[in-house]
Amino acid sequence: MKAAAGDHLVIPGRHVNDPVRSGEIVEVHGPNGGPPYLVRWVGADEPALIFPGPDAHVEHTATREGSSPA
Repeated sequence: MKAAAGDHLVIPGRHVNDPVRSGEIVEVHGPNGGPPYLVRWVGADEPALIFPGPDAHVEHTATREGSSPA
């Protein structure tokens, strides 16, 4: 998983009718765009540091200079 600040992290609900969690990645703390990520979740006041699981995915907000969205 690779991300940059400004991308969005999306985690589907684990059970039927669970909401999808999404938030903006504020900081990337891992090497080469890897986790952990500091994420400001929709509806939350403070960002949280997270190591996303295998069900999570990154939605890239814009093409970074010299690269393409993965």
